Parts: sequence; structure tokens; C-alpha cells
Amino acid sequence: MRILFMGTPDIAVGCLQKIIDEKHDIIGVVTQPDKPVGRGKKLGMPPVKELALKYDIDVYQPVKARDEEFVNILKELNPDLIVVVAFGQILPKSILDIPKFGCVNVHVSLLPKYRGAAPINWVIINGEEKTGVTTMYMDEGLDTGDMILTSEFDLDDEITAGELHDKMMEIGAQTLKETIDLIEKGCAPRIAQNHDEFSYAPMMNKSLGNIDWNKSAREIHNLVRGVNPWPSAYTTYNDATMKVWKTKVLSESSTKAPGTILKVDKEGIRVSSKDNVILIKEMQMPGKKRVLVSEYIKGNSIETDIVLG
Repeated sequence: MRILFMGTPDIAVGCLQKIIDEKHDIIGVVTQPDKPVGRGKKLGMPPVKELALKYDIDVYQPVKARDEEFVNILKELNPDLIVVVAFGQILPKSILDIPKFGCVNVHVSLLPKYRGAAPINWVIINGEEKTGVTTMYMDEGLDTGDMILTSEFDLDDEITAGELHDKMMEIGAQTLKETIDLIEKGCAPRIAQNHDEFSYAPMMNKSLGNIDWNKSAREIHNLVRGVNPWPSAYTTYNDATMKVWKTKVLSESSTKAPGTILKVDKEGIRVSSKDNVILIKEMQMPGKKRVLVSEYIKGNSIETDIVLG
């Protein structure tokens, strides 16, 4: 089976590697154009391109995949199956109709919940107890196609978005392998989504990391985990931006205004919220490295009774 792979960021790399390891006939990789990165703004390759070049796979980088000229290139390639993992562009019907076995997408949520760009972050921010990977046949909607396979697993209340991303890479790759096997055997199921149960996971932006201390300690804890490593949670301490990297919900509570620093010791910074006290265990001040609070206070002071935010 002739497979064309379309993907761009790190999370797509695991799936491409799995297809390579399974010795499938990969006729090309489509990814986003190179972009300036870092302080020097040198052009950097998408992670998927780096892997493809390592294995001498032809790489295509259209600015707009829907352009007629590029669609004609795909028609000439004549793939049997197109696999899409976080490509970054919506595919038109003119591309979806090319492969005889369709276009298959690996989506990192339990569809129809958390359609959209950032399901990994939002399942944590919203305090979900489980998530998973869904493979589906693509249609012209946003993650609305018929499902093929689902791999579900429980979430603990400490996992960060970065840690979940890495777990999704592994599980997504294995689920894709099983999906392609079923398609090759001609026995892949088509399960219609219940569109009445859908929810949306919009793109992340830096402002989402701003901590609202008037929320519950659990909501704040979930936010800190859900925006780690990007865009990261933050608050204001004495007019300086304090990044908050790791927290813990304590059983104790306080009558002081939400956001008030109650106590600072080697365990961390105790802060009041809408309900329980939340402990900041890892932090970062401007121009400083990310450190445990126990390390930071060895050479710096944090005042109590200051209201954060």
C-alpha cells in the first residue's frame, strides 16, 4: 500500500517512525514550510521533515496544500492512503478524494470530545479523568469524520501537558499501526461520531496562562499542568512576572483574600484561593532559571501577605 504522510510537529514524528519501522511503502512526506527559529531567526526544519530526510523520503512543503498545482502533484503521486497527524492545514475535498482508501487522521482525544487544535492541554485544564487517541477517516469538517479505533487511558492529577504529549506520541503511533493493519485487511470499522456530544479544544495563547486566584485550588492546579511547558502559568509578584511550574492542592484553607501569600518555606509558597490553599513548589522569576522554591529562597526572599496577580 502506497502511503503519503502529512504532519509537522514533534507529536507526528512517532507516527511517521512507526510507519517506517513497519516497512510500509512511504511515497512522500508533506509538511509545513521551514520557519525562522531562535534568536538568530535561522530557518529551521519541521521535526517531521528532519525524520523524512534521515530516511531519504521525498519531502513536499506547500504554503497552501489546497492550491491546484500542489493537488495535481498529489494526484500524480497516486497514494493508496494518506495519513495525517497534526499537519497544520485543513485539507480540501480535492485532496481527501485522491487516495482509494481515504485520508486517515490520528487525533489525540476521545472524539467527539475535544475536537480542534489543543486537546492535550484542554483535557488537563478541564480536569478530565481520562483521555485517549482516536483514528478516523477524514471528511471536510473539523475532526468530524467516522472513527476507526480508539485507545483510552486514565489521567492522574499530576501529569503535565508536556508529559501527556510524549505519552500520546507512543500511543498514537501504536493505534495508527493497528489502524493501517485493519485497512490493509479490508476490515477497518467506520463508527459515526455522536455530534451532539462534541466539545472544542481551541488553540493556546499566552494569556491563558494567567492565574486567576479567585478560582478553586483544583482549577488552578489543572491550569498549571495544562499549560506546562507552553504557554506556562504565571502571576504577578511585586510587579514582576512569576512563572508557576508546579503546584499541589492542600487540604487546608484560609480566610484571607484569594492570591494572598500565607507562608513560605522549603516546601513551597502557600497561597490562598477560592477554597483550598495551593502550594507553589516550582517557580521562575524574570532573568532566573526555573527552580524549586526551596532552592530559590536560599538566596532570595518572598514576602508573606503579598497578594499575587
